[in-house]
Amino acid sequence: MIREKRIRAVVAFFCPKNSLIQEISMKKRPVSHLNRWVGILLFILVSGILSVPDLGAVKKVEEIRIGDGKGDWGDPNPYRHYPRGPGYVRMSWVFDTLVWKDRNGYTPGLARSWKYDPENQSFIFELQKGVKWHDGTSFSSEDVVFTVEYFKKHPYQWVPMEAVAGAQGDGPERVIIKLKKPYSPFLAYVGGTMPVIPKHIWEKVNDPVRYHDQKAFTGTGPYKFVDFDKAKGTYLYEANREYFLGEPKARRLIYMKTGKPLMSLLSNKADLVNIQPDMAKILKEKGMTVLENKKGWNKKLMINHKKSPFNQKTFRKALAYAINQQEIIDKAHRGFGSPASYGLLSPDHEFYNPNTLTYKPDSLRAREILESLGYTRDASGFYEKDGKPLQVEILASNISAAGESSTDRDGEIIKKQLEDAGIGVKLTNMEQTTTDDRVRKWEFDLAISGHGGLLGDATILNRMISPRFKGSVNSARYGANPELLGLFDAQNVEMDVGKRKALVWKIQEIHADDLPAIPLYYSVSMSAYNPGKGIQWYYTKGDMAVGIPISQNKMSLVE
Repeated sequence: MIREKRIRAVVAFFCPKNSLIQEISMKKRPVSHLNRWVGILLFILVSGILSVPDLGAVKKVEEIRIGDGKGDWGDPNPYRHYPRGPGYVRMSWVFDTLVWKDRNGYTPGLARSWKYDPENQSFIFELQKGVKWHDGTSFSSEDVVFTVEYFKKHPYQWVPMEAVAGAQGDGPERVIIKLKKPYSPFLAYVGGTMPVIPKHIWEKVNDPVRYHDQKAFTGTGPYKFVDFDKAKGTYLYEANREYFLGEPKARRLIYMKTGKPLMSLLSNKADLVNIQPDMAKILKEKGMTVLENKKGWNKKLMINHKKSPFNQKTFRKALAYAINQQEIIDKAHRGFGSPASYGLLSPDHEFYNPNTLTYKPDSLRAREILESLGYTRDASGFYEKDGKPLQVEILASNISAAGESSTDRDGEIIKKQLEDAGIGVKLTNMEQTTTDDRVRKWEFDLAISGHGGLLGDATILNRMISPRFKGSVNSARYGANPELLGLFDAQNVEMDVGKRKALVWKIQEIHADDLPAIPLYYSVSMSAYNPGKGIQWYYTKGDMAVGIPISQNKMSLVE
């Protein structure tokens, strides 16, 4: 009896329902009769007439929906996405880089291997075989060479090309990128961030920012761009079934705008969302998987150091003493977060300097500094100088980690702290894009902003402090300290890890002393997803590309 059940089970497993063999096996037949059919079945399987199911095959799902609070992050190509992390991530599904990062660090992208040639100051990449562009055209080293030259001619702000001399192909599957000088952040900022674009399309484009043909979204990535509804804030992608690293797990990828991430996840309208820390407990209880990143994103107070009195380091120190970081965390974020280092770099970074200056909150010390600068208190207790009240404007917007729009009281609390030190404050709340635009044009006094990148390569300090990154929405763009500018150059060309770390420590020391911007706190970055679809999302080691702290790594849908 047991043997008969086993035989019938074998037949049931390998034969389609309602097939002739299945039908016969289900009827009451002698075991000897079934033996003959099992023999036939085995012959068929060995002959390849029927295919055996691949028990190790990756489960495919129809669609994955990612919820997002803002919605509009621009068109997903290099020249049209919004210049913050979420814009880059939307583009990364379509365009590939030479190398990428996953949960363990660097992993092959369009290049299957790479090495640095110090004698010739070059990076050599061995390219993947059989890669196709979304339009079916073959990818080759010519596309990489073209991309390098195109980005040198038409700068793409996420990929600094100043240290790159050029590129040359050595056959269709090998490319050599030559440097003008050693460049330690190369893998992070060029190899791992530069989206390779197709030569046969972009060689005819002279104005990449205005180029909006559907061909502008032709990449090699795991997903093909289908549609972006700006009004609704939705993005639609379809799987590139011929992807060189394997067919994606979801046939469609959708970004949807949602102001209620918890409800969207629990109601199955979204599969992955960014969440506030106080949502974690209830989501775990409901069977959702909650992810928490390291300290890779910080809120900071941008300072217009090009105008008086903010161009005085002493005045900026008065601001630092007036601001209580922990009070902001406690009152605006219910205690979720940690005070930021005045050196800017994350304590979770391998180059973090724990010995930088700190500013213990002290409104009396702030007042002493202001009075040393010639300010006197009026009858109401606020300061003035030469008959003019000390009045500053703070721009505030609801920006948080992963680009989410999250209501907080940061501006309100900082206003009260500065007023307690005798500084008059006008608080102006506005949309993030408007705040970014005013910061970009230097049309502000103080502005509450934020950015990630603090777990990526240490050259993030250059990008978030140096004046060379013109037009940035979150860089201090500070050039008043020649020593600091020299250190930026020195850390970029230092290939010895220990020596470079010493340089990065010094940069943090000077930032904490000069205060071109005031770091406020590292937020608790969290996201949650429904594990029911078999997808495992994660925060990338070192964060994606230049250091984007978002748990939407494309390898989650490919691995």
